[in-house]
Amino acid sequence: MQDNIKLMHQVWQDYTSDHRRPTQLPQIDFEEIVSAVFAVGPLYYYILDFYDLSISQFSPWFEEAHGRKVEEFHVINDILAMIHPEDIDFVIKAEAKASDYIFKVLGADKITEYKVSYNFRFLTANGNYEYFNHQSLILTVDDNGNFSKSINIHTNINHLVQENSHRFSMIGLGDNPSYLNLEVFSDEDDRKALENGIFTGREIEVIKLIADGVSTNGIANQLSISTETVKSHRKNILRKSGCTSSTELVARGVSEGWI
Repeated sequence: MQDNIKLMHQVWQDYTSDHRRPTQLPQIDFEEIVSAVFAVGPLYYYILDFYDLSISQFSPWFEEAHGRKVEEFHVINDILAMIHPEDIDFVIKAEAKASDYIFKVLGADKITEYKVSYNFRFLTANGNYEYFNHQSLILTVDDNGNFSKSINIHTNINHLVQENSHRFSMIGLGDNPSYLNLEVFSDEDDRKALENGIFTGREIEVIKLIADGVSTNGIANQLSISTETVKSHRKNILRKSGCTSSTELVARGVSEGWI
């Protein structure tokens, strides 16, 4: 496990320009950020500082989830050590793949405009490994353009997931498009994969409303668009997601962190 943790550190180091410098965390409403996550299970968050790999500002449910006091956790290695040994390789590659998309395809200026989401198994308070959805968002960037601090959100989805899809999603904030179900272990060209996985901001809005149980007419009214446009969005969403029904769409959306 120690060798794998070193590999994770190397992934983050590979995307460092010059020396990483410390940054101050601005005034941020963490609850507002967390409320944007479609919670399908208990969750917690913490702040990761890439300058020294320290972790802090744990939200309350962490201790209940893992059966350990937050005082035992000082650096990200303490978190990584709780990941299932069979999942750590996937987590390393998911982090590397997501960084590639940001820096080599979307552009480094987008680094604070995308949440990265994927699933893995975590050691829990009952001594078992359970599936969690991980979402991370970069909060600060230093003077050299290096990512500095992030908020990591972990949601227990063990009641929804029986196996790992080995995919990740990049969820655009604001008007940025989202890219869902991207392959971690595929050699497919990154740009081609993005073109295949793109979801517009409007489509993400529709997915969220579908998850809330809103009807086609209700979606049309809320978004001030026609019912035919909503039907077209729903058809395109199912095609892009590879789902055959709204039920499957919502199940995958919440378990994989799209919504």
